[in-house]
Amino acid sequence: MKHTILLVDDEIDNVEALERIFRKKFAVLKATSAAEGLALLKKNEVSLIISDQRMPKKTGVEFLQESMSICPDAIRILLTGHTDIDSVIDAINSGQVYRYITKPWDSIDLANTVDKALERYELSHELREKNIQLQKAFDELKTLDDSKNSFMILINHELKTPLTVIMSFLELLAETNLDNEQIKYIDRIKSGSQKLKRIIDDVLSFVSAETGLLKISKKKVSTQKLIGDLTQRFAEQAAVKKQKFVTPKKDYEIKADPQVVSAAVERLIDNAIKFGDADSSIEIELAMLDGDRIELAVTNEGQPLSEKTIAKILKPFTLDEDVMKHSQGLGLGLSLTQALLKRHSSQLQIECPKGHVRASFEVDLA
Repeated sequence: MKHTILLVDDEIDNVEALERIFRKKFAVLKATSAAEGLALLKKNEVSLIISDQRMPKKTGVEFLQESMSICPDAIRILLTGHTDIDSVIDAINSGQVYRYITKPWDSIDLANTVDKALERYELSHELREKNIQLQKAFDELKTLDDSKNSFMILINHELKTPLTVIMSFLELLAETNLDNEQIKYIDRIKSGSQKLKRIIDDVLSFVSAETGLLKISKKKVSTQKLIGDLTQRFAEQAAVKKQKFVTPKKDYEIKADPQVVSAAVERLIDNAIKFGDADSSIEIELAMLDGDRIELAVTNEGQPLSEKTIAKILKPFTLDEDVMKHSQGLGLGLSLTQALLKRHSSQLQIECPKGHVRASFEVDLA
């Protein structure tokens, strides 16, 4: 990029002397009055202006001040005598002048000053470009933010509404006289519909958590009631594998969003039952931590997981065939739990002591 500089001085000899310093490196415009200089600024893109202070009709400071409305980004340098210092200082303080140079100038010092001034111009220009790019990126993010809201509405309406209709009519159909084969078909359809509903609910929950749409509302929650309700809900499922729950005796009050914490613990218990050994214990523990926080952990007996496998199953929509099957979901379980906990300023930790899998997270005490 070859810069254009404007030289303004009512003395033509001074203008030509300045031109000789800069003409090899820059495109040079010359003016011998403020009016002529302003006219050139209106027709050209100028990076730097050098103006004499003592000129007829308008001083250099007045000219540079007026030039700001025409070429606001240009760097301004003033040539002045010692008697004009006060007015020059005022111009510098008001931001109209980058630097002043006293006459007679030193050519090397002036050339160095111009080089540094143009470096500043280029940095300012680059910063403006970056700001434009940032604004564009911000606008795109805002568009994306609007799109995610539209996506959520679309999923809710276009998928959940027809699914609700299907399930409602299935219930009505089940009340009619059906033979054994028809009953089997309805059970299969109902099972598939319920699975699809779980998938849609999981995807909506994951997107809500990851995009910040999920609103957190913390309340006082009893750990005993929370754990008791969940173990009761899973009692039948655990009994099929002859698994038993070991729960903490002590009750704590935590400050948490009941739905978020309940959903997180629910998924940990569900995984502990699915992947835990038959005829084993599932232990739910509570441990006090520093800083008025408590750790809630669910531990099951079973095949330990490698660090690679843990990292994989914490990624959304990832299925590890050594751990889970396609028939058991989208691979969203633990990644959804992680997303929910992040909205709660917490995170899921998975450890595998010998013969066990332990999943835990932290919450605040009330």
